[in-house]
Amino acid sequence: MNDSLRARVLEHLQRLVAFDTRNPPRRMDTAGIFGYLAAHMPRDARVDVKDLGDGCVYLHARRGETAELVNVHVDTVPAAPGWTRDPHALHVAGTRVVGLGACDIKGAAAAMVAMLPQVEGPFALLFSSDEEAGDSRCVRTFLREHPVPQRVFVAEPTRCRAVTAHRGLATASGTFRGVPGHASAARALRDSALHELTRWAARALEWAELQEGQGAEELRGARFNLGFVEGGSKPNMIAGEARVRFGVRPPPGRAPASVVDEVCALAPDPARVQWERGFVAPPLPARGDASRAVKVARELGLPGPDGVDFWTEAALFSEAGADAVVFGPGDIAQAHTADEWVEIDQLMEAARMYGRILGAGIEPERS
Repeated sequence: MNDSLRARVLEHLQRLVAFDTRNPPRRMDTAGIFGYLAAHMPRDARVDVKDLGDGCVYLHARRGETAELVNVHVDTVPAAPGWTRDPHALHVAGTRVVGLGACDIKGAAAAMVAMLPQVEGPFALLFSSDEEAGDSRCVRTFLREHPVPQRVFVAEPTRCRAVTAHRGLATASGTFRGVPGHASAARALRDSALHELTRWAARALEWAELQEGQGAEELRGARFNLGFVEGGSKPNMIAGEARVRFGVRPPPGRAPASVVDEVCALAPDPARVQWERGFVAPPLPARGDASRAVKVARELGLPGPDGVDFWTEAALFSEAGADAVVFGPGDIAQAHTADEWVEIDQLMEAARMYGRILGAGIEPERS
């Protein structure tokens, strides 16, 4: 059984990795990887594939009525610099397999598909294509158009441990204004847009350092990152404009939108900068505590539960009212890296756990 399961998992993963689902450019439609997944759903399952445009596609497969939904995204980031082989050709290297998305998170998709022939009774799966885009159109649309599941298991690299808490996420962009002129003028110190941006950035970094000593031990602090800075043109010209993009990741209990606004308010002269919010998403759990999700994980015998720093779409399901658990093979440290890999033993463990989740047989609660 183990040998045949291993062969099925690796065969599916080889095929899934071969599909180019990089995001960007997110050139996906209802064929390709979604055609492959649809062809490997049970014959008695209802399968709907919905194209939302702009490469945002989801596949919803279900049989019967169930309180659970298992979700996995099949898009990947672009191949990082430094790959030593074709990223879309799965390679077995000892106890590991190497391929773009093998860890994040096509390995989970392969494990689920490999286990489906052994699953009896009701199940529900959701495969989506835009998790790496930063707008989560697939999940948000699905939640608007379908009843919210009572329990959701979202696949991400968690080393086959249950995660029931993680940080929220918010991003913002700012345009700082200056007064252009010759850099020999003394006013360059105060009039340069780059200098003004730098003063704000210094305050923001100091704010972030102070945050590190606050909060619960597991998810202490509010992560801050300057992702993009540009402005000016020459050393002898006062910069008339400078731009910045940044992100914050506060722990559960702190609203990401409020935290990003707090950082924006650190600008020395608010009149000289125009801010625009970007992606804003809640933490996990999004409301209340995680006690019910913890109970679900323990009832299924999943190791953990843990808290993690990275964000997942489980928070969107939680925000909608579901008890959400994050679970999957691989380590986040391997995600988005050159020669991305996952341990074969982790894939096997995930397959067995997904079989337990999909075949748990927990009946929907009746009001």
